[in-house]
Amino acid sequence: MKKGMKVARGFLYAVALWGVAVILISYFPSVYYKDKGAADIIDVHGNNLENLLTKLEEHRSPYPYGGAVHGVLDWEDDNNFLKACRRCETRLRMAAFQITLLDILPEEKYNMVLAADLLSGIVVEPGEHFSFNGAIGPYSKERGFKEGPIYSGNSVMMAAGGGVCKVATTLYNVAVLANLDILERHPHSMLVPYVFPGQDATVAYGSLDFSFKNGTDYPLLIWTGTKANTLTVAIYGRSHPPKVAWHHELLSWQKKHTVYRHNPNLSPGEERVVVPGAGSVTVKVWLTIENIDGSSFTKDLGIIYYNPMPKIIEKVFEG
Repeated sequence: MKKGMKVARGFLYAVALWGVAVILISYFPSVYYKDKGAADIIDVHGNNLENLLTKLEEHRSPYPYGGAVHGVLDWEDDNNFLKACRRCETRLRMAAFQITLLDILPEEKYNMVLAADLLSGIVVEPGEHFSFNGAIGPYSKERGFKEGPIYSGNSVMMAAGGGVCKVATTLYNVAVLANLDILERHPHSMLVPYVFPGQDATVAYGSLDFSFKNGTDYPLLIWTGTKANTLTVAIYGRSHPPKVAWHHELLSWQKKHTVYRHNPNLSPGEERVVVPGAGSVTVKVWLTIENIDGSSFTKDLGIIYYNPMPKIIEKVFEG
């Protein structure tokens, strides 16, 4: 059920990290390319992901990973938001999560904002199952979504709705921090740059959904905000959830390989990186949940594998 919904402005998953260049993967398949060689595999068992990522420079991106928000949010003095809170008696913020995108295509940003606006103001009643596809989809041109880049296996293509997975991912993290029952969630096929591996959620209307259950005795109010390239999602209710913490263990890492592609417009010896690429990752993810009485337990979220994306360099092939 939707209440207090904002006017929509403007997914599947978009590749903000690599911007326009990454779309070239789907536009220029294996024409004039050479594989530089087999990738190295690094054994990283038993190490903490955050420490490892500082050492694996091939993975590092200009993006700050998203995280929980604890300060006052921009909309929390807005009249429409306050009216929605009074109607639902959602007196406190259970959790909020925020991502920032340093590089984003206009079309995928439009889709992200549109999906966020459609999500904002939705009320999930006690016992109700929330479906992202049901609430926001279908992600079609008829419903106002534009074509943006999405993941398909280990490549990138254009499709209507490219960009909405950023909203699904942010909502997934909020739902986890609010200790809600996750009913369905699917990771992307390749790494995303705005959350840690294992914390993402992809959607595809008719096949892949993100859903959760409101297991509380009161309604939950979802609210969103977009400012510049920052997306924030929060869930409001009537009681504080237990303390929830993410944990990651990087089980294996395979460095990205390099593909060279002929570009006759370049000068001899000149090279141009059109896709920085990303390595493959296998990561184990779990949560620790600490109740107000001090008791705690662990929730296993499984082992997730992300496909590699090759680094693509253009140059002139001589001879």
